[in-house]
Amino acid sequence: MQIQLNGVLLEAVAGDITKQPDCSAIVNAANAQLTTGSGVAGAIHRAAGPGLETECRPLAPIQPGQAVITGGHNLPNRYVIHCLGPVYGRDEPAATLLADCYRNALALAERHGIDSIAFPAISTGIFGYPLAEAAEISVRTVAAATDKLTAVKRIRFVLFGDDALAAFQAQLQQLGI
Repeated sequence: MQIQLNGVLLEAVAGDITKQPDCSAIVNAANAQLTTGSGVAGAIHRAAGPGLETECRPLAPIQPGQAVITGGHNLPNRYVIHCLGPVYGRDEPAATLLADCYRNALALAERHGIDSIAFPAISTGIFGYPLAEAAEISVRTVAAATDKLTAVKRIRFVLFGDDALAAFQAQLQQLGI
């Protein structure tokens, strides 16, 4: 599913975040130490190779809502933007911190002239953020930023599983009405 908003293409697709060769940057749902973890962080670190963790080391630790940028290493993407999402029920205000991940990632993308970026569903895995609520915050935040974007022309949500895809598609559909 895709919609145009303020000259920016927003997409929601099922897939593997590490296999988005047509995106200049992908976003890592990182841990505070920016190390290999499970889920999205583990997949990205494995695909990028050990150079990614080496580049990340001096940038850590990061705080919930913060974003930092590195090279893509062995990934088909030039950049990886690492965001630490909130742990649901612990990091507050959770909604603000989750929205900050998307805002800060897009701000980094703009500063680096990145034209296309792929996001996972940040914080919805082991960090326990409810999927429907996370999808609403994520899509609403990205949509609100589109009128200020000049470099970024495509934003893709790359989702794992039917439930995640349905939640993000439902939010995009509401924007497109």
